[in-house]
Amino acid sequence: MWRPWSKTSVKIHKTYSPTASFKDIHHLCIEDSSSPSLSRVFHRVCAANLILRSLPTLPSNHLLRPDSEPVNPLRNPEPVSKQSKPEPDAIRISIPGAESSIVVYFTSLRVVRPTFEDCRAVAAILRSFPVRVDERDLSMDASFAAELDRIFAGKKDLTKLPRVFIGGRYVGGAEEVRGLHEIGELKKLVRELPRVEGGVCCEMCGGHRFVPCNDCHGSHKVFTEKLGFRRCSTCNENGLVRCSSCSYSHLRPSS
Repeated sequence: MWRPWSKTSVKIHKTYSPTASFKDIHHLCIEDSSSPSLSRVFHRVCAANLILRSLPTLPSNHLLRPDSEPVNPLRNPEPVSKQSKPEPDAIRISIPGAESSIVVYFTSLRVVRPTFEDCRAVAAILRSFPVRVDERDLSMDASFAAELDRIFAGKKDLTKLPRVFIGGRYVGGAEEVRGLHEIGELKKLVRELPRVEGGVCCEMCGGHRFVPCNDCHGSHKVFTEKLGFRRCSTCNENGLVRCSSCSYSHLRPSS
């Protein structure tokens, strides 16, 4: 039944170090014809195991596909270049008074709640500085929307309200203005502008920056005997004109 236990003449290493030399591996792979078949199989299994342990292994992130280029694991990977964002100084406006004031495009409509909240928060931050603020409400005059499209060349991602310009240079939207205000950088930008004296709300427009047109009285229609009713060329589509006393701000420059 069972073969008697006998000592084999095959020399098997007691320990197999993964740092064994290739000379030892070659010696283990040599076939010994004097060994029994069972011992010879065991000998080859141990030798194969030692060979696999001795081979260097690469990390999983260096595994290559058949169609990929060879990668040198010793070379540092090249940093991934991030898409550079356009500098704020690259966008400027040339409307009257922009170089010496803050120009903000916003809306006072509550149709889109997040946009309204952002506009109100930014307007409150800008009004806290003693400088001239030119508030351009797109809900009061549609020409401001066309003006904003011309400034950003029709880029829809930059026409989201509000949009702020300081000294004629583009600063950003609500997120950028809040961030600059929290770290104190917004105050440094505003410091370059001429200071103005604080004052009460404008008595003519009540702080809305617009008043009804004197020609059509807010109807956006005028009547002439020769042409009859026609559109008023003085006011906007809402029958409003910008307040003459605070067309740029409710504050007056200091002497």
